[in-house]
Amino acid sequence: MLFNTLGFIFAFAPITVLGFYLLGRQGRETLVISWLVVCSFFFYAWWNPPYISLIFGSILFNFYIGSKLSSPNTEKNKSLLTFGISCNLLLLVYFKYTGFLIDNINSIFELNISVDNIILPLAISFFTFQQITYLVDSYRQETREYSFLKYCLYVSFFPQLIAGPIVHHREMMPQFNRKAAFSFKPENISLGLTVFIIGLFKKIVIADGIEMYATPVFDAAAGGSLLSFSDAWIGAIAYTLQLYFDFSGYSDMAIGLACLFGIKLPINFNSPYKATNIIDFWRRWHITLSRFLRDYLYIPLGGNRKGNFRRYTNLMITMILGGLWHGAGWTFLIWGSLHGFYLVINNAWRWLVYSKLGYRVLKKISCI
Repeated sequence: MLFNTLGFIFAFAPITVLGFYLLGRQGRETLVISWLVVCSFFFYAWWNPPYISLIFGSILFNFYIGSKLSSPNTEKNKSLLTFGISCNLLLLVYFKYTGFLIDNINSIFELNISVDNIILPLAISFFTFQQITYLVDSYRQETREYSFLKYCLYVSFFPQLIAGPIVHHREMMPQFNRKAAFSFKPENISLGLTVFIIGLFKKIVIADGIEMYATPVFDAAAGGSLLSFSDAWIGAIAYTLQLYFDFSGYSDMAIGLACLFGIKLPINFNSPYKATNIIDFWRRWHITLSRFLRDYLYIPLGGNRKGNFRRYTNLMITMILGGLWHGAGWTFLIWGSLHGFYLVINNAWRWLVYSKLGYRVLKKISCI
């Protein structure tokens, strides 16, 4: 069930919102949260009912590990954290990357290994990363959650379940704990509907409208046709705009839907094509993913604390893995590598221009 389908707009969303406020009027917090959890699981199960057991099993596992990480035994917690993250990543690798890995092994070693067709579970990348943030924050003693029901809502909350934004536990749980969150506020409805409609317009009018210019060009290229200079550029620019308006439109719809329930989700796009350089671009594009990669991968790798060489190496590793997160394929690996390389060049140039040592190096180079 997608946000732009008639069934969602005229049936699921109105029923969920109406039930939320009717139950909220009774002041029974547990009942309201249970209603949202049931609706969110129904929303997820609409795609493929058997996979509801996958997300529920993941929730059970991570809630248990997270509750154990709240103990003060640091050495034990480190091993438990490693185990928890590894299990989450193994699940993601199995469903998302098995086919890609097997195909490459067969190609390199001329084998004929076959696996059953693995259906990629809906939103597995998003709810896996979201729960990894919970485990890490629990290990750092930055957050703890003793209510299993609220944790279910944190992971499965349907507005941000499918395509993000990726949210932190500490961002969402205080909002679920507010009594005022369950009271009817006309401004939440008006603001939420406005943002949702803007996102819907981006998706079905702009993105889907631009698709008619992008798809034929890519289909022709895939079929081996030789494209003219103008056709190639039109297709590339059209796809660039289609991708942005599709993704940002869906994020806007998610933010608007959450607002209907009095929940504030973080902004995920901030006019990325207005960026002045690649560093600025990644501060504006898929902001919550960039934040996740920075806080839970780049900084733990050492960030910029161990010299420029390590800094640039960490940037490359982060962006390569970020590329693979988007999809299992060499194109995603190359895309991530290119963006990592661009970030290295941009950061190196800034170092040359703004640091005293870099300025002396640049001055010396310019004199040669």
